[in-house]
Amino acid sequence: MKKFPYLLLIVAVFACKSKPSADASATFAIQETAIGKIDTSAVTEYTISNPSGMKVSFLNYGGTVTKIITKDKAGNWGDVILGYDSLSGCLQKGNPYFGVLVGRYANRIAKGKFTLDGKTYQLATNNGPNALHGGLKGFDKVIWSVEKLPGDSSLQLTYKSKDGEEGYPGNVTATVVYSLSSNNEFKIDYKATTDKATPINLTNHCYFNLSAGADSTILGHELMLKASWFTPVDTTLIPTGKLANVMESAAMNFTEPKQIGKDLNEVKGGYDHNWILDKKGKVVGLDLAATLYHPTSGRFMEVFTTEPGIQFYSGNFLDGTLTNTKSGKKYIQHAALCLETQHFPDSPNEPSFPNTILKPGETYTHTTVYKFSVK
Repeated sequence: MKKFPYLLLIVAVFACKSKPSADASATFAIQETAIGKIDTSAVTEYTISNPSGMKVSFLNYGGTVTKIITKDKAGNWGDVILGYDSLSGCLQKGNPYFGVLVGRYANRIAKGKFTLDGKTYQLATNNGPNALHGGLKGFDKVIWSVEKLPGDSSLQLTYKSKDGEEGYPGNVTATVVYSLSSNNEFKIDYKATTDKATPINLTNHCYFNLSAGADSTILGHELMLKASWFTPVDTTLIPTGKLANVMESAAMNFTEPKQIGKDLNEVKGGYDHNWILDKKGKVVGLDLAATLYHPTSGRFMEVFTTEPGIQFYSGNFLDGTLTNTKSGKKYIQHAALCLETQHFPDSPNEPSFPNTILKPGETYTHTTVYKFSVK
């Protein structure tokens, strides 16, 4: 496969309708670049730019976010997520879900089984004894259709998952909208409908390192999780069904910003847990869930979500062996982290957890915003 950048196919620049910036020529822009094929399907990289110069790029393959380019406090631009220099990188065996849309069910389902309406469904067990991130060919490994929405900063991805795909019941139509605001907010809106009851839990799996490659790990990043509780897990990372207060474990307490490396060694295997977000009242709205800060660059990221949980994963399984990485970098253990907004792992088997079963006539909705600034 050829490497990025590829032949530019289409450049569409649309006038910004908001108040002009100091640079009158600055506008929103949407750009399309052909990067190859999978079988007979063309793979395209889409890039949304805002008037300040921030850029978000993604593929129609897996909805994979390939770049998030933001400024540091000195005004230097940098790409703050891990990824690849080619389509070959995305397709390599062992790709740890860099930047992808995850579904039909993000995270783990114990033993790949759940019972719904009296019927037991068996999924592929692709993570030890458990099902992970939708199976052998989840939403991260399919071609999504992409269309531009009215305006100049949003693109909609659509995928139709057939009844029985990866063992899940129901024909599901999933739509995801990627938007970039003038305030440097990368917004993801998720929707899904079904014709048969089925579990749904969608998320994005970006690996963040706000140093933009300057630091080999995220151990010096400062993380805050707006969560007083988390779900303890067994040795295969399946929730035990119990809830634990973070005040009972210093290592799990991120209610105040804390260096990720401070207590990491106290957590066997590293962080890969679901935190239960402190939501305002009984109505689930768009609330602050997490903040991430890299002191040297000054980059600051806020995460807002409508979801009840967030999975903080500290890149434990990265081992430097991935190929076709950006600039040939070795992505070593803890090179980046994921903050996956979600419902809880294994919810179909835990009646006490928030419901993840979507029924005919209902619409699954979920919004997450990653906002970037400096301080």
